[in-house]
Amino acid sequence: MEALSQPHHAENRFSALSPTLATTDQEPDRNLALELVRVTEAAAIAGGFWVGIGDKNRADGAAVDAMRSFLHSVRFNGVVVIGEGEKDEAPMLFNGERVGDGTGPEVDVAVDPIDGTRLTALGMDNALAVLAVAERGSMYDPSAVFYMDKLVTGPEAAEMVDLRLPVKQNLHLIAKSLGKSISQVTVMVLDRERHKPLVKQIRDAGARTKFIVDGDVAGAIAAAREGTGVDALMGIGGTPEGIVAACALKTLGGAIQGRLHPTSDEERQKAIDAGHDLDAVLLTDDLVTSDNCYFAATGITNGDLLSGVRYSNTTVRTQSIVMRSKSGTIRFVEAEHQAEKWTDYAR
Repeated sequence: MEALSQPHHAENRFSALSPTLATTDQEPDRNLALELVRVTEAAAIAGGFWVGIGDKNRADGAAVDAMRSFLHSVRFNGVVVIGEGEKDEAPMLFNGERVGDGTGPEVDVAVDPIDGTRLTALGMDNALAVLAVAERGSMYDPSAVFYMDKLVTGPEAAEMVDLRLPVKQNLHLIAKSLGKSISQVTVMVLDRERHKPLVKQIRDAGARTKFIVDGDVAGAIAAAREGTGVDALMGIGGTPEGIVAACALKTLGGAIQGRLHPTSDEERQKAIDAGHDLDAVLLTDDLVTSDNCYFAATGITNGDLLSGVRYSNTTVRTQSIVMRSKSGTIRFVEAEHQAEKWTDYAR
């Protein structure tokens, strides 16, 4: 008897992967996420040996060395677009450096082996090892202006706030979107002299402030995640950190808005010569145009987002977070490493 013919689509009916999430050899696939976690774990463990020692340069050097070593085992053809600096200033992980094993998709790579070198040196909270990856050519070039004025919120207020509005008005919009009174809204702000007027506006509006010494990537993620006790991040911070945060916010569903903030006439002219509109508000999709990007971070010290590296005689424990925007997946990764394997990175 002749077998019954099957529908043309029958061979795919057990597929668990939506066609919209499928990838080709030319774009990063979902397996990349866990490879990136290995890289941030290495940087966090190496930098973690220097927590509380008071030497931020040696902490950063150890983390850079470890991150670079592990990056070269990752299956992609990457270019560092946000790194430790220009080639003359940074011998490793410099802007323009090629990383990865040279196979697979072409990607932009943003690295921050220690987001919070001072936090690490002083043994303070919220230091992270951070890595972001997106399709080649999709990350905003931050080289013209180092600082930007930022506003970060979670998904509830993402479509309501506007950086061009007064601080008080944005805070009331955030409160309304969250169903809170203004007195229950908490804004994370970098503890800097330049933010005194901003802090006054926040408090005059009736909202609360929470200061961070450094590390506004962690602050931006805290502002977008439920249950952190933080509802927004405001103030002037690094443009590179804003782009890294945008990769995470693509998954979290929150929003970052930024406006370039030159700190000198020379930098202002450099931005104008590069074609930047200094009055323009840059949105999440302006900072990272790709919808297939990754963010990975491992805690170095304890913080609002992750636990820090924990050492014993035989093991090293880490906690990481990894996100992929295309699938909207957020994973927390608890790992236990054999301490003897990391002796090369110990002080």
